[in-house]
Amino acid sequence: MTIDQDLARIELQEEMLRFDAFDLSTAWVLGKLLRDLASERNMGVAIDITLHSMPVFYIALPGSTPDNSNWIRRKRNMVLRYFRSSYASTLRLQQQGKTIEDNGLSSAEYAASGGSFPIFVNGTGCVGAVTVSGLPQREDHSLVVEALALTLGHELHNLSLA
Repeated sequence: MTIDQDLARIELQEEMLRFDAFDLSTAWVLGKLLRDLASERNMGVAIDITLHSMPVFYIALPGSTPDNSNWIRRKRNMVLRYFRSSYASTLRLQQQGKTIEDNGLSSAEYAASGGSFPIFVNGTGCVGAVTVSGLPQREDHSLVVEALALTLGHELHNLSLA
């Protein structure tokens, strides 16, 4: 897929993958699903769910590294800054031939890398982020989208990146 095609699909993901409500129980269900998917596939990732700037779920699976928590923090900062998935923001920067520094952001605090996705609540907006780190950025993003689609009861083939 081209960057334009990926951005169009991510826009659809961001429109469709919204909750009517999101609380600590929902975070647990989503986090456990992500953990189960990653464990079944032997993915060495770290998973984080943050709600209203409060960490509500975190796990580092075998094969992940201490660096993953820093990547999570920086990817999550991109989501909470732009209310878009970190992969969409990264692709947009690539499309424009820019870096995060060109937007006045520090790479020590923000990561232009996929894997973090906004938690949207209908009628409220972005209330947090769900983030995966440890795979190539497109795969991190796709794992999060898969878990969100399953949690919300959406058909994955309509939302996944080709």
